[in-house]
Amino acid sequence: MILDSLLGLFSMDMGIDLGTCNTLVCVRGQGIVLNEPSVVAVKKGTNRVLKNGTAVGLMAKEMLGKTPGSISAIRPMKDGVIADFDITEAMLSYFIRKVHARRRSILPVKPRVVIAIPSGITAVEKRAVLNSAERAGARRVYLVDEPMACGIGAGLPITEPTASMVVDIGGGTTEVAIMSLADISVCESLRVAGDDFDEAIVSHMRRTYNLMIGDPTAEKIKIEIGSASPLEGELTMEVRGRDMISGLPRKTIITSEEIREALKEPVGAIIDAVTSTLEKAEPELAADLVDNGITLAGGGALLRGMDTVLSNATGLKVRVADDPLTCVARGTAVYLENLEIWKDTMESDEDEF
Repeated sequence: MILDSLLGLFSMDMGIDLGTCNTLVCVRGQGIVLNEPSVVAVKKGTNRVLKNGTAVGLMAKEMLGKTPGSISAIRPMKDGVIADFDITEAMLSYFIRKVHARRRSILPVKPRVVIAIPSGITAVEKRAVLNSAERAGARRVYLVDEPMACGIGAGLPITEPTASMVVDIGGGTTEVAIMSLADISVCESLRVAGDDFDEAIVSHMRRTYNLMIGDPTAEKIKIEIGSASPLEGELTMEVRGRDMISGLPRKTIITSEEIREALKEPVGAIIDAVTSTLEKAEPELAADLVDNGITLAGGGALLRGMDTVLSNATGLKVRVADDPLTCVARGTAVYLENLEIWKDTMESDEDEF
């Protein structure tokens, strides 16, 4: 432990929010230093990353849906867990090297890494995360549940004897948890999140307009006119895609009302997970939430009216965290600064699975 502490003086220890859509890296004392899409471009039929690893992140995301036959743009994370081990390792290695390249040191040392993971993943999936990070260049790896990291990043008093509740809507999973005394009391990990919003929009365009669109276009629709509750002034948007009947490019106008209807099913699933979690809470914790309310985080927190529909469904106050996209990453940074305090609640590469 003393040697590990000494090595920590020379290494750039980092916290990583390894998300389905985006990966964020937070360095102790520096804050968030990297925020890039979890996308990798590879030679089709192989796991060989293009251009010596430069086709990772932002560059690779621009290729989604537009690659020639010889290239595949892949998202190696699915539903918050690793779907492709080798490509995830290459992606992590690239991000770690990119962060380390910003620091000139005469004694480069492999970093300690804290990685946030969904609370509902299996032991095998946890081991896959640990192995990927180790092979990507980490000296020691610690795992922390996303709801815990999210609560700390949002500034909630999770170490106190009072209930704090978070709803973290990411790209692949929605994490719903009630925490108290530095641990999770009740939680539910739902594999319905931002990607399902996009899929619902793609299905709606195909079913209603016979128009095929890609995931990037669906995400753009969600951001520009998507909502979970009625808007004061409803919005419209022009959408371009491929006609399913003629096979030719076509455009059409859609409204925010129809997109809200298309999103009703995944939004309803998240509301059900929140109410189910509240039903499992101890009476005293439930009582605390009457005053403390619910904190909404993750990319899904930015969907217009999401806080309103949750408040209407639960009768509780719902607030959107400051900078909800970075809550988990900022929480891992706090773990990094207090590893000795939190180590008993964390899983590391030394644990048995």
